[in-house]
Amino acid sequence: MVLQRNLGPFDTTAIGLGEMPLTIENNLGTAKGIETIHAALDAGCRQIDTAWAYYCSGGEEQTGEKLVREALKTWNGPRDEVLVATKVGHFRNFTDGQPTWDVDGSPENLIRRAKESAYELGVDTIDLLYFHRPDPKIPYGESIEALRELIDEGVAREGGVSNASIEQMDIAQEILGDRLIAVQNQYSPIYLDTADTLEHAARIGISFVCWSPLGGFRKPYDESKFDPFKVVANRHGVSYQQVVLAWELAKGDHVFVIPGAHRPETILDSLKAGDLALTPEDLAMLP
Repeated sequence: MVLQRNLGPFDTTAIGLGEMPLTIENNLGTAKGIETIHAALDAGCRQIDTAWAYYCSGGEEQTGEKLVREALKTWNGPRDEVLVATKVGHFRNFTDGQPTWDVDGSPENLIRRAKESAYELGVDTIDLLYFHRPDPKIPYGESIEALRELIDEGVAREGGVSNASIEQMDIAQEILGDRLIAVQNQYSPIYLDTADTLEHAARIGISFVCWSPLGGFRKPYDESKFDPFKVVANRHGVSYQQVVLAWELAKGDHVFVIPGAHRPETILDSLKAGDLALTPEDLAMLP
């Protein structure tokens, strides 16, 4: 069984599926995306993370949410056990002919996009709705007030923030109270800058969800950062990716990881990380 933890009121898997690679640039197509989601669910994964903005820049919008809906509709397992989280506030465009990301955190945009997300996911109420990324043009509290309105209206059950600082986490909790259940920030061996927010999440009693927990695939990075993880992996006879995820999960019971995958084999390997018990000697080698 995949490791279980409580994410707010949800009893779900500590290892979820990050859907983004299945629908942004260089994805392997709809059929492979559905196959990958089905494989994760069949293996016991019960958390899927998507976003309004997971689509190819210049292409059809919301393809990530549409893929999740279709995968769940065609899956034979218990749909009510699956936590589906999505995010609003980001969108895609072209800049100098290149696919890029931009933000719109205005309350009216967040409210409109969240309702579109619920529609494309095929639900009356989104399980967990994140404010995707701060918009420097909009006071942060105004964006979070829109999130609170969406929760009050029943568009979303619970709220979260993403790419947020400690100050922004505190603003969100002041506005949302106990309806703020998670912060989703980048965290991995190549990106330790958010360690302060990981620790702060524990202090204020919310979950910390690592995005790109394996380093991501869109930008080049220093592969040597993974060398100590590979040493530990050799000791245990597992992939170094499993060691990375197990190391992140060992940071606290409030920590969750949502590794992405392009194909079933990748997510099936990642889901085994919860069974990997790292020793004190192992952990002493890691950051």
